[in-house]
Amino acid sequence: MKVILKVLLIILVSLTVLKCNTRKNGLFKPKTVYESKNLIITQISENSFKHTSFLQTESFGNVPCNGLVVRNNNEIIIFDTPTNDAGSEELIKWVNESLHSKINAIIPTHFHDDCLGGLKAFHSHGIPSYSYFKTIEFTKETNSEIPENGFNDSLILKVGNATVIAKYFGEGHTKDNIVGYFPSEDIMFGGCLIKELNATKGYLGDANVSEWSNTVTKIKTEYPNVKIVIPGHGEHSDKKILDYTINLFKTE
Repeated sequence: MKVILKVLLIILVSLTVLKCNTRKNGLFKPKTVYESKNLIITQISENSFKHTSFLQTESFGNVPCNGLVVRNNNEIIIFDTPTNDAGSEELIKWVNESLHSKINAIIPTHFHDDCLGGLKAFHSHGIPSYSYFKTIEFTKETNSEIPENGFNDSLILKVGNATVIAKYFGEGHTKDNIVGYFPSEDIMFGGCLIKELNATKGYLGDANVSEWSNTVTKIKTEYPNVKIVIPGHGEHSDKKILDYTINLFKTE
């Protein structure tokens, strides 16, 4: 009997160590936790979820658009809204019913519809919005819902016992594009400033192509320990998509 108990104890300890090492090494297997015709939610780490909605465009067709949900102690912060209010309502409902958590803030990463097209839904639920001050300025020139609170350079917000960082590093996809960072899991939301592997340059109508690589180089330097990077469109990856984006827009 003692031998059996000893063997069971060894197995239990081994499984616990394996589980801890798996989390420590970032070996979390992504899984889809919600899917409808308007919205897909993928869990990418213990406390982070990629939300993907869709935007119909003339030049690129029906484009999947990403955002990030981070969680700590039943509190949530979201980077970028789904592309419309219906998608945002789905996301808010999912957070409430599946995560049983309070949304502390929504942070659009630039002024295009794939970042704040569903902002009105968040405001209707009393969820405060924060953006870089230039995003507010540019949004006022469109018919989109305007973010409520502006910041200069960077913003740090609490989410449970953790924090998130929103920071402006320079121009690229737009003049106002920022990135989000979740330090407790070393996860970055790069938005449309960061391209997935093998992507083309995409829409450049509001871009500063000559500064794009320099801006992403600053981001790479600021966050050397990043494990997961989520681009505005396409598949998330590790820090190699920062290098891919730098090289894609590098000028001789």
